[in-house]
Amino acid sequence: MDQQAAFEWVQRNIKNFGGNPDNVTIFGESFGGLSVHTQLASPRAAGLLDRAIVESGAYFLNTTSLATAEGLGVLAATNMGCSGQTPQSAKCLRSVPVTTLLVNQGTAGFTGNVDNKVLTQPIGTALGTGQFNHVPVMEGSNHDEWRLFVAADFEFPTGVATNTTNYSAWVDASFGGALSTFGILDYVVNVVYPTTNYASPSIALGAVGTDGIFACTSRLAIREMAKFVPVFAYEFNDENAPELFLPPDTVSGMPYGAAHASELQYIFNLPQGNLLNANQGQLSRDMVSYWAHFARFANPNSLFTPFWPQYNLTKDQFQSLIPPQPTTELQSGFTTDHKCTGFWTPGI
Repeated sequence: MDQQAAFEWVQRNIKNFGGNPDNVTIFGESFGGLSVHTQLASPRAAGLLDRAIVESGAYFLNTTSLATAEGLGVLAATNMGCSGQTPQSAKCLRSVPVTTLLVNQGTAGFTGNVDNKVLTQPIGTALGTGQFNHVPVMEGSNHDEWRLFVAADFEFPTGVATNTTNYSAWVDASFGGALSTFGILDYVVNVVYPTTNYASPSIALGAVGTDGIFACTSRLAIREMAKFVPVFAYEFNDENAPELFLPPDTVSGMPYGAAHASELQYIFNLPQGNLLNANQGQLSRDMVSYWAHFARFANPNSLFTPFWPQYNLTKDQFQSLIPPQPTTELQSGFTTDHKCTGFWTPGI
């Protein structure tokens, strides 16, 4: 609702800044990307946006119901000694120390919910049925998204490298326990992603999370939207992208690859921009051009960048953002690297 208030402000005021209220692009990464998906699915955002760019934002398409969200809130409040949904419980919560709030906030994440006002149905349902705001979309993910979380959530806090002993538990924890709940954990770790198929258990854990949480959900969203609107699909593929947020993973020696959020330094003029070598700098210039042209023309292509074809359901091609210049990745490339059609989204 805050975002929509900002969009409404833009509609009222953009002309005063030389802008066009009929050419507004919303653009976000990670939770920002999920926010873009939420606005695409929200009837209240109709007419407020004309383009949408989603980076690594399709990780939670099965949006929580309002009742579930409220239940999690009540549970958190109860754990902090402030039970109920009353003015008294609100007053109680305001007096809870920050450290207590942080310990008891839960791990469900911070997402929207289906309240029948801002969202009338889950994001995935809206995209699949075409009941979303029909605007051109650019969407993609990074080749090694989950490696950031392998280090940040598992290896750094414990000081222990991913290994054959903890692998199964950490895979399940990556999905909030859902794999064991549905009885498929053993199949996932022993058949679909056995550690013996990867350079290390850390790389295997990164592959499971990348595919199940980011890559295959992104591809699913792309394919659903492409039935109704122009979509330009990408995968950020610089395996040597500088890691901005974490020190080297000395716990396991895992290379970060194209980890979560590593593409941001290629799109924005960040202070760390001097970390890019000459080939990465060329990729950065092409990506900036793609993003800017898409925002202005609803098409990323120009005379100065490699051609990026609109996503086609049959060809299933992604623009591979790899230095020194992007290339159109053949269907087999994404399919080989990510187990989408073979496991996570069979038949799609």
